[in-house]
Amino acid sequence: MRTEYASAVTSTIFRPYIALMKLRVVELLLVTTLPALFLAAKGVPPLGTTIATLIGGTLAAGAANAYNMIIEVESDKLMGRTSKRPLVNNELSKKSAHIFAAIISILSLAIFQIWTTTLATVITAVAILFYVFGYTIGLKRRTSQNIVWGGIAGCLPVLIGWAAITNSLSLTAWLFFFLIFFWTPPHFWALAIKYRDDYAAAGIPMLPVVASIKSVQKQMWFHTTGMVITSLAVLWSAHLPIWSWIISIALAVGFGVQLVKIDGPDSDRSAAKLFQWSITYLSVYSLLLVAGVLLK
Repeated sequence: MRTEYASAVTSTIFRPYIALMKLRVVELLLVTTLPALFLAAKGVPPLGTTIATLIGGTLAAGAANAYNMIIEVESDKLMGRTSKRPLVNNELSKKSAHIFAAIISILSLAIFQIWTTTLATVITAVAILFYVFGYTIGLKRRTSQNIVWGGIAGCLPVLIGWAAITNSLSLTAWLFFFLIFFWTPPHFWALAIKYRDDYAAAGIPMLPVVASIKSVQKQMWFHTTGMVITSLAVLWSAHLPIWSWIISIALAVGFGVQLVKIDGPDSDRSAAKLFQWSITYLSVYSLLLVAGVLLK
């Protein structure tokens, strides 16, 4: 009975802090970090470096997300999707959230500096600062292209993983970076279509709030084209086998099929399917890179 009580108390204390980190979002960042480690190592990366990079990356992204919630607490109160976040529900004070975000930021940078490389540490610091000041404070409320440029923060884990192994950046690393850059807007805009009323209520000019579905779809096609081109360029630069090209093209076709349906009678449902497919696309493509490195 005491054990169950202690477990419940512990869960109550730590759950709001874990929620601040938005770990479900962090998962996607780790999905792209891991293949970058394998590509940079041209095989299985050192276990210690891999563990340090994944833990440090989780803490860094969690810190950025925590700062995001602190800054956007008033907006979160206006959106159904975010109305249960810990700061909105007064489960945590802003002061506590600030302290937590600062601690895990410092811990993340220390892990990178001690167990990886200086370049990886610097890029990690840039990622945190850019997400907080560049995207959350600077871009999100000022332009409908906020996620295009703000999404750069989500591309940096690829460079962090590469730098953690080599302390440098190669053409392949930058091509992988641009793949994520082009992938991010269609992925996020698909979610924003579903929640455009929430964003409108909070006064956030996400593209689906201020533009027609047809216009959003057109811009999605532009970024999807860039995504497909760079996905193949990564395979070319890394000298991966031909079967990886075939699978990559098949994934791209699946993405395009879902995108065609966006401008249809049930755009919200189609957007939700595209959002899920975009996650599948990135996850399978990342696995493909790892398999390609190990089996070539």
